[in-house]
Amino acid sequence: MARYTGARLRVTRRLGDLPGLTSKKGNKTARPGQHGAEQKKLTQYAIRLEEKQKIRFNYGLSEKQLMNYIKQAKKLKGATGTILLQLLEMRLDNLVFRLGLAPTIAAARQLVSHGHITVNQLSVSIASYQCQPGDKLAVKDNAASKKLVNTYLESPALSNVPQNLDFDKKNLTAKVLGVIDREWVALKLNELFVIEYYSRKI
Repeated sequence: MARYTGARLRVTRRLGDLPGLTSKKGNKTARPGQHGAEQKKLTQYAIRLEEKQKIRFNYGLSEKQLMNYIKQAKKLKGATGTILLQLLEMRLDNLVFRLGLAPTIAAARQLVSHGHITVNQLSVSIASYQCQPGDKLAVKDNAASKKLVNTYLESPALSNVPQNLDFDKKNLTAKVLGVIDREWVALKLNELFVIEYYSRKI
């Protein structure tokens, strides 16, 4: 499935808050659809499917991309669900979003792809670029890039920069201090259900 470009509030009504997708709050609280107001008990499969969809929509991933991240997480030592989230949180587009340089991950992806962000003083235009502890991020030193980012910084989607990032707001630079702790992941979900959803597919 391709990256989602439809109505974002419709998605958050179904799945709950997805800070990477949108910070907007709709007036409607019922799930979308003709029977959205009816509280039906979800099956175990449906619960796991929803948790999987939360990750996909929040981080802007295709189905294939998410499966590849899970395969990668399974090869690393530790709790697979936590490692999966840490891998996703270390994507360049997500770090740009978590620093408040863009209001959504989709907007952060555009900043990266349009060449506004550097990593270790080199221009990186790949949104999925996997950052590492010690990497230094910066907004490109030109008027257009800084003007765009400063506009976003006036109203960041999330109030706090996570503890694994050291951000110099004045100079628009940041350093990755390490991988993120689970408690600092802004997305609310049960990542174990995501791993269980794919257990028979991978």
